[in-house]
Amino acid sequence: MHSRPAAGVGLALLSAVTFATSGTFARSLIEAGWSAESAVIARVGVAALVLAIPALLSLRNKWQVLPSNAAAIGLFGLLGVALAQVCFFNAVRYLPVGVALLLEYLGIILVVVWMWLRHGQPPRRLTIAGSVAALAGLAFVLDLAGTADFHPVGVLWGLGAAFGLAGYFVLAGRVDPRLPSVAMASGGMAVGAAVLLLIGLTGLLPLHATFGEVTFAGQPTSWLVPIAGLSLVAAVIAYLTGIAGTRILGPRLSSFVGLTEVLFAVLIAWLFLNELPTGWQLFGGALIVAGVALVRLDELRGSPSSSTPAPAPPEPELALDGR
Repeated sequence: MHSRPAAGVGLALLSAVTFATSGTFARSLIEAGWSAESAVIARVGVAALVLAIPALLSLRNKWQVLPSNAAAIGLFGLLGVALAQVCFFNAVRYLPVGVALLLEYLGIILVVVWMWLRHGQPPRRLTIAGSVAALAGLAFVLDLAGTADFHPVGVLWGLGAAFGLAGYFVLAGRVDPRLPSVAMASGGMAVGAAVLLLIGLTGLLPLHATFGEVTFAGQPTSWLVPIAGLSLVAAVIAYLTGIAGTRILGPRLSSFVGLTEVLFAVLIAWLFLNELPTGWQLFGGALIVAGVALVRLDELRGSPSSSTPAPAPPEPELALDGR
């Protein structure tokens, strides 16, 4: 009996680790001449194809749920996949991977504001405390004292990723519980890839890619290595282990474990890219993670009978970087 929670934590941690690799894999492609949009299309397009078979299997005898959820899947693909990932990958062009991910995590705080303004749900004290801690941490992460390089463009991209993540939570919190999570993931990624590709073909988005050697972890390698890492490790394995872990732990507890993604992203970027935020930025990052954890804890303490859905997904969570 005790092995199931342990297995759930292990799967959730594996999901967090694999999701945390996305910024490092993307950085090697972007530095080789890839546009962020091309990297996103490759990542989610390949992942959508790989997940298509388990998605189809999960929909056996449930095909009737697709028409009524087509709009939700489309919006999820636009906001939770396309917007969040394009903004995040553009952010890592200017900022350390860990800093970009911390900015994206502020999307959870934006959900609090949305629920207040849209649904008249004022935040409780614990949520207010968490939001204040996260905003204070943001000041340290942005290093407003000026002791580290400040890239306003990168910050704007990071905040754009936060809006995409907020959209993900709002949409995931309202999705039909009959729709399997793997079908939502595969369908959303397919929509995101298709929309970005169509817009790119019109010339409105830059689509640049190089098909030669890239530098990853300081070593020259084929461009296929980071593509495989982005699509198979940071998407397919991350999504499937996250879904499996959440079905054991439940979405609330697994979301707490998912916060370790930030820590893993900083560690991976340090090991492979030799980049590490300043001491004050690390302190600010700790404040942001603590603030988000307080918001999550407040959600856990909230009444499950609330008439308005909570921002955390009722179905197994998919990703926290827009993934």
